[in-house]
Amino acid sequence: MKIAFLEPLGIPEGELRKQVEETLGNRAEAVYYNDRNEDPEVMVQRAEGAECVVFSNIRFTKDMMERLPDLKYICVAFTGVDLVDIEACREKGIRVSNCAGYSTSAVADLVFGMLISMARNIPACNEAVRRKGTKDGLVGFELEGKRFGVIGGGAIGKRVLKIAQAFGCETYAYSRHDVIMDGVTNLSMDGLLSTCDIVSVHVPQTKATIGLIGKNQIAKMKKNAILINTARGPIVDSQALADALNEGMIAGACIDVFETEPPIDENHCLLNAKNVIATPHVAFASDGAFRKRAKIVCENIAAWMDGSAVNVIC
Repeated sequence: MKIAFLEPLGIPEGELRKQVEETLGNRAEAVYYNDRNEDPEVMVQRAEGAECVVFSNIRFTKDMMERLPDLKYICVAFTGVDLVDIEACREKGIRVSNCAGYSTSAVADLVFGMLISMARNIPACNEAVRRKGTKDGLVGFELEGKRFGVIGGGAIGKRVLKIAQAFGCETYAYSRHDVIMDGVTNLSMDGLLSTCDIVSVHVPQTKATIGLIGKNQIAKMKKNAILINTARGPIVDSQALADALNEGMIAGACIDVFETEPPIDENHCLLNAKNVIATPHVAFASDGAFRKRAKIVCENIAAWMDGSAVNVIC
């Protein structure tokens, strides 16, 4: 069996090779590529003859699958699979798994990194002290006592709620299924938006969640509220959010994801809005997360080869 790793997975290739050998033994021939190339032609060339392909957040279309008759399994080295044509996979009997859980801690860490940076004006304080300035005008707020709401009740959302509780926040959730956690109050979407001082988005991108947070939803938020999005860019209407920030309808936003992958156009509305901390889709990316991911990828492939696929999307 041939396995094609169509891009690096964030750890040294030697470590990845060792992980593959330890998990799969001599059951498969693995091919590795040491650069990321999203060109469909290059992707197809790299995947030619492979029964299993591994890649992260790169678009993989029906047309590409039709040119790969040997393909039987796609292991998405990512949590979200919105860039893979899942319907085409179902039609063609191609099994798809993701790497759910590898970035749970990393994403939650960035949520609070950005939030505390905004709450305590850390970027501005850093600039002030380098200019021989003082704290004047830079006194921020603390998290204790704030009402912290999470949209989405999966593993990342639950970890964020747990950390928020450690900071002394009141915690609230909105999800399709109630979040069963001590100290968490489940609310409707409107109830959460109108109640919480901080709202953090943790849902996958699907047809149902694109535009989930738009003008009408943002209008329900408190004037002192901060919106955090480390999920997917299209879940939040960027222009509506930028308008609300510029008009003082809400207090700030922490944004790690946009409509497209970085680099982001310098004229993007959120990069020119008031009170925004932005990062280049880095929430999932940490040394620890990448090592967890490599392990999950290998375990996914081994389980599929054994006829008992795990982390199955379709």
